[in-house]
Amino acid sequence: MIRAILALLFAVLYLILGIPVLFVEWIIRKCNHHAADISSLRMVQWAFRVIMFICGVKLTVIGEENVPKDVPVLYIGNHRSYFDIIITYSRCPRLTGYIAKDTMGKVPLLNIWMKRLYCLFLDRTDMKKGLKTILTGIDQIKAGISMCIFPEGTRNKTEDEMLPFKAGSLKLSEKTGCPIVPMAITNSADILENHFPKVKPTHVILQYGTPIYLDQLSADDRKHLAAYTQNTVHELLADNRKYL
Repeated sequence: MIRAILALLFAVLYLILGIPVLFVEWIIRKCNHHAADISSLRMVQWAFRVIMFICGVKLTVIGEENVPKDVPVLYIGNHRSYFDIIITYSRCPRLTGYIAKDTMGKVPLLNIWMKRLYCLFLDRTDMKKGLKTILTGIDQIKAGISMCIFPEGTRNKTEDEMLPFKAGSLKLSEKTGCPIVPMAITNSADILENHFPKVKPTHVILQYGTPIYLDQLSADDRKHLAAYTQNTVHELLADNRKYL
């Protein structure tokens, strides 16, 4: 319980003390947009690493060399925990926006940082708003910003099985031609969700698969892209077990 309190306290202090920082970065952005973006990225990555340290997360990363560094990509992966975002974002080599559920956009201060880092909020109950969010994500990829989405649509309750991937999530790659980077996250739910509200020191495995280039897939695989990418993530999850 102490770890949970310390992590929450750190997060709250970061958000409050970060208010003047946001103002400074707003000024910097007027002069050098890219520098302000990278500064925000590195600051949040540092904060996430501190939270992981406080919570006792031991992270093993596999296949990080598979992630393209010179072009924007679409990250996809399984989703078991709120910590999936903290863990994966801490490893992003370039500016990356996440597509999160719309309720995250209502959290004061946090929503400002998320918007600052090109995160988008998806309303799953409104198809028109959902489509607008995906179209914005497509524009961001075209502008050179990587995106990350968890195609299951919500956090899964089991470690071994995934919810069906939503085909609409992959439009971000289909409409831009950017490579898809599959991610498999194992054990993240054991940090918090499996014994909420306690935080437990946990060994988490994060594996990046080989990038998927749509123009290199068969017509059938492209037609069933959601199933193809889900199977790829499933294979990575199976491989993760040997690292535990």
